[in-house]
Amino acid sequence: MNETLTKILSNRRVEPDDENLPRIGRSMARMRLMTGRRLIGRLAIQSAAPGLELSHLDVLDAVRRAEPVGEVTVGMIAEMLRIDPSRASRVVAEMVGRNVLRREASQADARRIVVVITDAGQALLAEIHAQKMAIISEIVSDWPAADVERFATLFERFITGYEAIFLSRDKDTPG
Repeated sequence: MNETLTKILSNRRVEPDDENLPRIGRSMARMRLMTGRRLIGRLAIQSAAPGLELSHLDVLDAVRRAEPVGEVTVGMIAEMLRIDPSRASRVVAEMVGRNVLRREASQADARRIVVVITDAGQALLAEIHAQKMAIISEIVSDWPAADVERFATLFERFITGYEAIFLSRDKDTPG
């Protein structure tokens, strides 16, 4: 095949009846089911924090994501996780009791209480990250490095596009 034809074919728009689109859809469904089982969180809890629940990890992750933006409140956590504020408050209290989170006075308004991650919470986040990297590493352990690099690029592009379409169509979803 000549170079021009190869370029044209590689840049063609994918049509809805393309056989690869259903393959992607099926793979997405399988991944959703596996992600729904919360494998990484469960492994992290087993190895680093027996006794915690997945909801604890959800709150910890919400605080991690929100901290760079500013001070984190229980109300913000509830909104991010779409749970009742009283439930968020109970989970935060449990995590404060386990020294994973800490409550302190806001620097901006001393009347307001904010939630911050403790050193133990940072260690738990590191363990969750290590579990995730171990699983991904195991999955791609027999892949050539070029395949891993190409997959990382394509998967990142796919997720970015997926997120952009979802956010553009679901105006009520917090980022």
